[in-house]
Amino acid sequence: MDILGFIKGELLEIIEFNDDSRDTLAWRFPDEDKTIKNGAQLMVRESQLAQFVYLGQFGDCFGPGKHSLVTDNIPILNKLKGWKYGFESPFKADVYYITTRLFTGNKWGTANPVMMRDADFGVVRLRAFGTFDFKIVNAPVFLKDVAGTDQHFRLDEFADTMRSRIVSVFSDALASSGVPALDVASRYSELGDALLPLINPQVTSKYGIEITSFLVENVSVPPEVEAAIDKRTSMGAIGNLNDYVKFQMAEAMTKGGGDGGSPAAAAGQMAMGFGMAQEMMKSMQPQPPPVPGTAGSTSTPELLSPAQAADILGVTEADVIASIDAGDLKGKKIGTAYRITRTALDAFLAE
Repeated sequence: MDILGFIKGELLEIIEFNDDSRDTLAWRFPDEDKTIKNGAQLMVRESQLAQFVYLGQFGDCFGPGKHSLVTDNIPILNKLKGWKYGFESPFKADVYYITTRLFTGNKWGTANPVMMRDADFGVVRLRAFGTFDFKIVNAPVFLKDVAGTDQHFRLDEFADTMRSRIVSVFSDALASSGVPALDVASRYSELGDALLPLINPQVTSKYGIEITSFLVENVSVPPEVEAAIDKRTSMGAIGNLNDYVKFQMAEAMTKGGGDGGSPAAAAGQMAMGFGMAQEMMKSMQPQPPPVPGTAGSTSTPELLSPAQAADILGVTEADVIASIDAGDLKGKKIGTAYRITRTALDAFLAE
């Protein structure tokens, strides 16, 4: 080989990266200690950036297109190298290709529960997982803090490196968002959209990436919180018991008239529905304390107050007192208090 051929063999005249894979994030051009010829051609394809690094310092960054590497095109590298009058000789620099397309369907998940303060349940622990899409928007930051000097930095390496960091940012954003635990567990898509403005400033400044979509696919709470949620749901259903009973009675009346049932049967079903509703409502209400002077262990006291008698008779307390004063209902007046025996009340009901 002649001297001229040897010199040409040691110079890089074309720099390019033909990426056929779908998982490359960063790739360093293998110069093999060769120098770059002044006027060499740099080829940058769509969804690529070419970042020059000189002695550990970031130089010029080139977007898609064909670039001639001459003095006027690399001002930052000229400044770093300290060429006062430009250069005509070859130069040495590392060239990193960065893939800027969107990477989709990356999984994330909390290895440990996220502690958050909730207005309904106090301090609660949440586990969550989902997917996110991202793209590289700041090549120097990404190379410095994520890829490093890796010759070929792939997506699987990114997943191992970034999963814990993404979860950490998500945990901080969730804890500071003030989103109730009940909403976290039921509004996944809205939660992801709400957390994006909190997550992106951190990941962009720290890692040079932008998360374009953050999806929460599942959020789980501890068993005791699940039990509390179920109980609250049940109480909400009981609160609408009156409407439910009305609906059931309307159904009974419709069926009673449509399948040959008599009006009396429909009326009986209505009465049964009322009775069931009253019994269920009574069972949910606190029981009145025993009347003083009676056996607390018996379900029905021997002496009843006018209020208790009125509740049994379905009248007002004033009606009970008026009946006692008129002699229609046998009762006793002790001072200003009235008392009615259960026997007298049963006799009054039998009349």
